[in-house]
Amino acid sequence: MSFILVTNDDGVDSPALPALVRALAERWPVRAVVPSRERSWIGKAISRWQDIRVERVERDGVEIHSVDGFPADCTQLGVHSLFEEKPDMVVSGINVGFNHGLAFFLSSGTVGAASEGWIAGLPAIAFSAGVNRGHNAWAKQAWSEESGPLWARMSAIATDILADVRNLGFPEEADLLTVNIPETAEMNTPRLVTTLAKVGYDSLFRRQREGLYVHDFTGGFKRVPELEGTDLETDARGQVSITPVRLAHSVPLSDPVRRALERS
Repeated sequence: MSFILVTNDDGVDSPALPALVRALAERWPVRAVVPSRERSWIGKAISRWQDIRVERVERDGVEIHSVDGFPADCTQLGVHSLFEEKPDMVVSGINVGFNHGLAFFLSSGTVGAASEGWIAGLPAIAFSAGVNRGHNAWAKQAWSEESGPLWARMSAIATDILADVRNLGFPEEADLLTVNIPETAEMNTPRLVTTLAKVGYDSLFRRQREGLYVHDFTGGFKRVPELEGTDLETDARGQVSITPVRLAHSVPLSDPVRRALERS
């Protein structure tokens, strides 16, 4: 029997990991392969020049393969190297923080791990949970020992969504799904199919001293005027956004631009 491969970018110590694995395991076989430490904002990076060490560990009764590498490495190893059989789906998350909007989507290690699942020919879903304001204070709570009920609730919602997807069959139109769950959500919270908001972000780095900069995302989004129907708008209303994504989808150009670029 095949299994669901669970990975993330928050690492083996993620507060969401044991709760998600336990919730999924009540319905399907599950195996977890995750980074040995947090690897956020890494996108779909793949290790090339360094060796990758894999260790079996246990957290709260959950067996985990801990990988000294990136989230996409974890998917690669979980699909092709660590087990005698391949998974039938990749589930990445639940990320501590939203991954809504195109800028976060492209930067996210959670989404990167799911994208690697699509490359391997598997259906893949990235789950994230967060708040619209006060992320730093919320994240501190979300990583605390008291966060168990939060992640049990988020995991129950994620499992319910996954059950719908598996019962219906993964949508042919999508390469992957990215799901954002507000931290206030309950099982009866509305869920909407959305689009990716075309937003960027401002400065990501703060000068600490001459020649030294540190990651410090304190800026806001660079918004486009139209947010109706997007994941960003839906999450702001406290509703769950489910966004089907077609990766690197090409677009047609106008005839003048095409003629200017092409050579025969």
